[in-house]
Amino acid sequence: MTTHLDLLTGDSAAGLLDAAVATAGGELVDWRVRQVDHRPGSTTTVAYRATVRWDGVTRSETLGASVGRSRDGRKPGVVTLSDGDATVAVWRFPGDPGLPALPRAFDPAAVEELLAGLGVGPEARANPELSVRAYRPTRRAVIEARTPGARVFLKVLRPRKVADLHQRHALLSRAGLPVPRPLGWSDDGLLVLSPLHGTEMRAAVRDGGRIPTPAEVLDLLDRLPAEVRDLPRRPAWSESAEHYAGVIGAALPPEAGRAADLAGAVQERLAERGTGTDPTHGDLYESQIMLTDGRITGLLDVDSAGPGHRADDLACLVAHLDVLSLVRDTTQADRAARMRKLAAEYAAGFVAAPGSRGADLSDLSARVAGVLLSLATGPHRVQEQGWQAATSRRLDVVAGWLDGSRLARSGAGRA
Repeated sequence: MTTHLDLLTGDSAAGLLDAAVATAGGELVDWRVRQVDHRPGSTTTVAYRATVRWDGVTRSETLGASVGRSRDGRKPGVVTLSDGDATVAVWRFPGDPGLPALPRAFDPAAVEELLAGLGVGPEARANPELSVRAYRPTRRAVIEARTPGARVFLKVLRPRKVADLHQRHALLSRAGLPVPRPLGWSDDGLLVLSPLHGTEMRAAVRDGGRIPTPAEVLDLLDRLPAEVRDLPRRPAWSESAEHYAGVIGAALPPEAGRAADLAGAVQERLAERGTGTDPTHGDLYESQIMLTDGRITGLLDVDSAGPGHRADDLACLVAHLDVLSLVRDTTQADRAARMRKLAAEYAAGFVAAPGSRGADLSDLSARVAGVLLSLATGPHRVQEQGWQAATSRRLDVVAGWLDGSRLARSGAGRA
């Protein structure tokens, strides 16, 4: 029996994409899977990079397809197809059925009108240059809009989420956190944000530049206002370990048992701590932190801010730094070793911090393992070459944090 995952990522996907493009008057020349969001028992959504010929002119396009979202087929611009067992909705970017504001956010004329509403003058708002900074089909997109006199970021969300995110940005901005200021929002899911100064911490990590100390990261978290505790609670990455183990098992059955066992060990360790009430960012890692001359000058993506355990924020940063040692562009031995050492140094610094500022070593290690389980889905999600082996390597690292060997080799476990 063909699964939804096989249907959208295997050879049969070609027929679906070809039929959808033909319906719009084009000819599919080539395609490849770019991103996979598989939720076993629920939905499967895939983004593709495709080459399409339109009236003799060939151009590159982003296509999307989803199974399990029954209402998508009724949206404008969406082609509904069936293989006899499943109904598939297919669309061309920016016509994402889950993100009704995306076509407007990617339309220069509409963006120029939006800038006018923000008070940008005629010459300063003319001919906006639009760049896609992020796109997760049916979930979110970020478009950067630049003109000679203005620069804003257009964050597109599912409509039911936009008011909440606007409030989060407003709350943190009023509290003096260096987050993008909210400039306006619309009911169809468009949030307009101001730009931040600086460059992503990831660039400094990659290039060996000056980065914040563990104490400076803790200082940033200390600035989260108490009102964050009153926001809706979002599950921490580590709390969803069993879900991500299921995703891994569905994509890579030979590792299903190991992934489930690792998730069980994470959940058992987390149960000892109960529910946290600390103000947290919810998704803190090096790409969310902006730096100027090594100092923290920006904090991005506050969608998950709310009550939780501070250790989850610390674990998220450590896990993302550690996983950088495994990605393809950092596989040179010296750079990979530097990433592992950096992750361990942050862990040691967080454990050594006095009182409630830091974290317990055993608890932090379990939460790092939980975040790494979520990141172990990454090679398959982006269809990395050799993703099966890459997934297994990430599970090895999860096990290393749980049994202490990952820290023991670095010396951080003695902190």
